[in-house]
Amino acid sequence: MELAMAAEELKTVVNRLRRAQGQIAGVIKMIEEGRDCEEVVTQLAAASRALDKAGFAVIATGLQRCLTDSPDGDPAAALDREQMRARLEKLFLSLA
Repeated sequence: MELAMAAEELKTVVNRLRRAQGQIAGVIKMIEEGRDCEEVVTQLAAASRALDKAGFAVIATGLQRCLTDSPDGDPAAALDREQMRARLEKLFLSLA
């Protein structure tokens, strides 16, 4: 499945990934400085949520594209939709 996103969707995902990147850099620095464990875990959780949201946005875009691009009534398309459904389910579960 090729990733094709609208400019606004792409911007949102990239911003979330950059936020996670900054949070992870902060966590590394906190660990190197010997900071409080609770603070480190809080920042790790924030980075994890940012990554999850970016991943779900990418999957949702794929799902939307799959639903809008599939012709109805064609038996081959039904098989393709079932294969796509299985692939999307696998992607969702990889984030769970």
